Amino acid sequence: MTENASQQPPAPTTELPTQYAPADVEGPLYERWVERGYFEADAESDKPPYTVVIPPPNVTGSLHLGHAFEHTLIDALTRRKRMQGHETLWQPGMDHAGIATQNVVERELAKEGKSRHDLGREAFVERVWQWKAESGGQISGQMRRLGDGVAWSRERFTMDEGLSQAVQTIFKRLYDDELIYRAERIINWCPRCLTAISDIEVEYQDDDGELVSMRYGDGDDSIVVATTRAETMLGDTAVAVHPDDERYRHLVGTLVKLPLTDRSIPVVADEHVDPEFGTGAVKVTPAHDPNDFEIGQRHGLPSLTIMDEHAVITAHGPFQGLDRLEARSAIVAALRAEGRIVAEKRPYVHSVGHCSRCKTTIEPRLSMQWWVKVGPLAKAAGDAVRDGRVTIHPQEMEKRYFDWVDNLHDWCISRQLWWGHRIPVWYGPDGEVVCVGPDEQPPSGEGWRQDTDVLDTWFSSGLWPFSTLGWPERTESLAKFYPNSVLVTGYDILFFWVARMMMFGLYAMDGTPPFHTIALHGMVRDQFGKKMSKSFGNAVNPLDWMDKYGSDALRFTLARGANPGVDVPIGEDWVQGSRNFANKLWNATRFALMNGATVEGPLPEPSAMSSTDRWILSRLNSVVAEVDAYYDDYQFAKLSDTLFHFAWDEVFDWYVELSKTVFQAGGEPAKVSQRVLGEVLDVTLKLLHPVVPFVTETLWTTLTGGESIVIADWPADNGFRDAAAEREISSLQSVITEVRRFRADQGLQPGQRVPARLTLDGTSLAPHETAIRQLLRLQPEGDSFTATATLPVAGAEVALDLSGTIDVAAERKRLAKDLAAAEKEKAQATAKLGNEAFLAKAPDQVVDKIRTRLAKAEEDITRIQSQLEKLPPA
Repeated sequence: MTENASQQPPAPTTELPTQYAPADVEGPLYERWVERGYFEADAESDKPPYTVVIPPPNVTGSLHLGHAFEHTLIDALTRRKRMQGHETLWQPGMDHAGIATQNVVERELAKEGKSRHDLGREAFVERVWQWKAESGGQISGQMRRLGDGVAWSRERFTMDEGLSQAVQTIFKRLYDDELIYRAERIINWCPRCLTAISDIEVEYQDDDGELVSMRYGDGDDSIVVATTRAETMLGDTAVAVHPDDERYRHLVGTLVKLPLTDRSIPVVADEHVDPEFGTGAVKVTPAHDPNDFEIGQRHGLPSLTIMDEHAVITAHGPFQGLDRLEARSAIVAALRAEGRIVAEKRPYVHSVGHCSRCKTTIEPRLSMQWWVKVGPLAKAAGDAVRDGRVTIHPQEMEKRYFDWVDNLHDWCISRQLWWGHRIPVWYGPDGEVVCVGPDEQPPSGEGWRQDTDVLDTWFSSGLWPFSTLGWPERTESLAKFYPNSVLVTGYDILFFWVARMMMFGLYAMDGTPPFHTIALHGMVRDQFGKKMSKSFGNAVNPLDWMDKYGSDALRFTLARGANPGVDVPIGEDWVQGSRNFANKLWNATRFALMNGATVEGPLPEPSAMSSTDRWILSRLNSVVAEVDAYYDDYQFAKLSDTLFHFAWDEVFDWYVELSKTVFQAGGEPAKVSQRVLGEVLDVTLKLLHPVVPFVTETLWTTLTGGESIVIADWPADNGFRDAAAEREISSLQSVITEVRRFRADQGLQPGQRVPARLTLDGTSLAPHETAIRQLLRLQPEGDSFTATATLPVAGAEVALDLSGTIDVAAERKRLAKDLAAAEKEKAQATAKLGNEAFLAKAPDQVVDKIRTRLAKAEEDITRIQSQLEKLPPA
C-alpha cells in the first residue's frame, strides 16, 4: 500500500442522502482506492498469492460489453481473494496489436496524402509510438469507470523494453532448440494489409459466389472438376481422385491437358479426395490452397504461384495483370468459348474467409515464413490438462481443448508489418543466418541485414503470464506470483491465446504451467440471443449504460448472466432492474441506520434473540456458505442470484418488515434486532461487494465507520443454524403470503383494513400476532365481527369479515362471468385437441399453443372456483 493507506479515513456519517446517485459516487471512490494502494501487490508479502492476468486489450481498442463482462468476473474474483487475506495481483496491460495499430496509423497518414513508405520504417515506427502516447489506451480510463481493481503501477505493454527482451529471449531459445524454422508454406494472406494473418484474424461469412464445373482433357481421357475460384486453375499442377474410385482408376498416372495453357498435368490418387462430393475429382493448386499444398507435398508436385501479394495475376498469358476477381470472370468466359464449361451455379453460397481488420477476402498463398514447430509444445500443453496440473472449467470444454492441441499444425509467426517485434535474425552476404539473443551483438559489416518481418501479436501475448512478472529475470514477482491462479477468458480464444500461453509457459518455466485453472465464459449477446454487431444495429456501448444506470448496475446484470461457458444475453431493461436493486440496497440501509442498526459490540446470545433474529442469522450463514461454494466453482450467475434473492426477498421484504414492529415497541428486543440487522447488512454488503463495489463501499463505510470494504475481512460461515426458527418463519411467511393472495383475489386494496380473528394458539406463530396484523392490515375483530371467509394455513386459522369491504353479490357475478369464459376456452381447446384431422394437418407450434391455452384455462377454472368457495353467501 502507499503511505496514504495508513491515514485515517474521513469520519463516517450516520446518514445517507435520500437517493443514490452513482455518477456522484463512483469516480471519486475509485480514485481514493487507487491513491491508497488497495489494488497493489507486494512480492515480499508473506500472504498467500492470488494472481490473475488481464487478457490484454488492444491498444487501439475501447471498452465493449465483452470487456465489461470479462473484467467484472475477474474483478469479483480478485476483490474476494483480497478480502480473504491473499496477496492479490490483477496484472493490467495492453497488447500492441500489430496489424490493427499499423492500420490506424496508416489511415492517419493517408489523410496527409502519405503512406508508410514515404516515411520509411524507422520514422513510421516512431510515428506509431507517438500515436500510442497521444491516442492509444483509452480503454484504461474506461476500466477505471467499470471499477477494475488492477495494480496500475505494474501496467505492462507488449512492446515495452522488458517484454521485448522476453520475446527475443524465447525466440532465441526456441530457435536453438530447433523449434523455430523458416519454410515456404501456405498461409492466410491479406492482399490489402499485405501480410500473413493468423487463423483468429480470419472471419468467415457466407458469400454469394459461383461454382463452375469445367472439363480438362478430351474424349474418354477427359475429367470434370468444380471450383469456386476458377482463376487458380492457371496454377494447377494435378487433378486428384480417390484411389478406390472405379470411375477414374484408368486415368491415374496419365496426363490431361490443362485448358488455356500449354501444359499437361498428371492425374494422381489421394485419399484426401471425397469421391461422393461433386464429380469426385478435384483440381490441385499447391501454391494457392492449403489442402492442395498437402496433396502436392505427398506427390512431389510443383507449386506455381500465379498471383502477387496484391492478388494480381502474374501467370503469363492474356490474364496477366488482372485482379483475381477480374481474372475469374475472364477465365470462365474463355473456358466457355472453348466449350469446356460443363455447369455453372450462381449464386453459390459458400463460406469465405475475410481479414478481420479490413474485411478483404483473404487469399491462401504459398510464402516463405517463420514457423514454430508445435508438436512437442502442444503435447506438453495437452499433458498438463490430462494429468491434472491445469483444470479447465467447465469440464465439458476439455474436449474442445484436446481436439485443438492434439491436432495443432505448425504456427506461422511472421508478419509482413513494420509495427511489432522484429524477428531477431540476420542474413549474411554469403547466405549466413544468425539468430541473436537479447544480450548478443548482431553481426555487422557489408551485406548483413536483419529480417524485415515482425512477429505475430499472439507470440508476445503468449508470454504474458510470466513476461509481465519480469521473465527472463528471476524476479521476486515471478517467484511470488507465477503460476497464475486462474485465467478467465472467453471460449472463443481457447485455441489461440490460451493454447499459446500453455505451450510457452510450460517451455519457458521448466514444465510449470502458466495457471492452475482456465475458467471459460461465453459471449455477450443481445436480449434475444443474437450476436451483437454494429451491422445488426444491436451493438451497445457499455459506457452509455454506466452513465444512465451506474457501473454497479451493469456489472450486476453481467454477473447474473454468467453461467460457465455459456453465452450471456443482456438487455437494457435488465440493467434497469439491477439499478433498482442498488436503489433497494440504498433505501434498506438508510432505513436501518435511521432505526439504529449497528455493528458495535458482539452479537447477543441466541437465547436473547427472537425467532426472527435467529432465522435471519441462520439464513445468513447458509448464504455465506452457498456463495463461497459458487465462487469456488466459478458460478457467478448462481452466486449473484442467491445474493439478490436473499437481500431483496429475505432481508428487505421479510426481516426488515418484521422488525418494524420491534423497533416501534423499543426496549431490549429492539436493541437486539438493531445489532442483528447491523450484522446482516455488514455481511450482505461484503458478500455483494466484489460484484457491486461502489454502492457497497458507500453503504458499508457509512454503516460501520470502517476505512474501506475493499480491505475488510471476507465473511465466514460461523456454523450457526437454527432449523426451528427457519421452520417458524417459514410458517409465518406462508400465513402472510396466503392472506395477501386472498386479499388480492377479492380485489381489496393493499392498504385497506379488514377485521380479522387470528387463531394462533398451539402454533409457533402466537408471538407474531402483532406483526401479522400490521403486515396484513388486519383490524381487531370487534363486537359485530362476522367471519365471512376462513383461511386455514400453517396450522393456524385466519377468519376475515369482508361484509363491509366488498360487494359480495357483485363479486360473485364477476367471478361467475370469468368462470364461464374459462370453461368455454377449455371446451374449445379440448375439442380441437380431440380432432384427429386437425392434429394431422396443424403445425406443431399451433398444436403447442392450443395445449398451452388448455392448461391456462384449467388453471383459471381451479383458481376462480377456489375464490368463489371462499366468498361469504350473497
